[in-house]
Amino acid sequence: MAWHAQLTLDYTLEAGRTVARHHHTGPLRILQSLYPEGDTVCHNVLVHPPGGLVGGDTLDMQVHAHDSSHGLITTPGATRFYRSEGAEALQAVHLRVADGARLEWLPLETIAYSGCRAENRLLVDLAPTAELIGWDITALGLPLASQPFVQGYLRQHLAMPGVWMERGSLRADDARLLHSPAGLAGQACMGTLFFMAGTALPRARKEQALELARDLIGQHTLASTAGATSSHPRVLVVRVLAPVVEPVMDLLRQIRNVWRSALWEQKAVNPRIWST
Repeated sequence: MAWHAQLTLDYTLEAGRTVARHHHTGPLRILQSLYPEGDTVCHNVLVHPPGGLVGGDTLDMQVHAHDSSHGLITTPGATRFYRSEGAEALQAVHLRVADGARLEWLPLETIAYSGCRAENRLLVDLAPTAELIGWDITALGLPLASQPFVQGYLRQHLAMPGVWMERGSLRADDARLLHSPAGLAGQACMGTLFFMAGTALPRARKEQALELARDLIGQHTLASTAGATSSHPRVLVVRVLAPVVEPVMDLLRQIRNVWRSALWEQKAVNPRIWST
């Protein structure tokens, strides 16, 4: 039986405190709101009790950060797309950020198991003075468990309409993409970190953020397979490839933290669940 789950999550600023209100249908939950850095930033953990998606499953998430609020969303574990007998699994996330608001979309990795048929879709809408930090980390198969990605596909769609879009299909039988130097070069994990703004970033602010990211990349073990760029005046992007998830997560967390400090003047506070 296919699972169809939907979640709406709204952040509002009320008397100086960002408050989260949510409604769900199906197996998708938000845990208790946490405030490890004070009232203005609300941390939430998104939980999918079944632990993964099989063919026919759908997860639909709608997140809205209202005026001047600041929400942070993460997950307790990886999102897993399991082997399918034919039907496609879909995770669709729509993030809307209003004027003066900030949102951080920081789920743990997505794992595409061999034989999956899946699409992972992220859509972002920003008001003129809204900003967002987010990432997408994808692992193909479980190479350390001798379960490589040899069948199936994962489609990826990341977009801020009219500004930036990345769409691609990772097919297990596409040797040119997965193994050539011009593609993934045999790496099983890829990560994308992005900072998005509702209006063009001032040049000095953009260059400072890129320099900070490049300095961290240059000191990291993944220096040869990572890079930072600005693909649009409203977007900063870091991309990285690695054999496994852990070094990708380590690098992107470091860059997220320095961007948070430099771009938002916010301390590098990580979600508590990351340390458990």
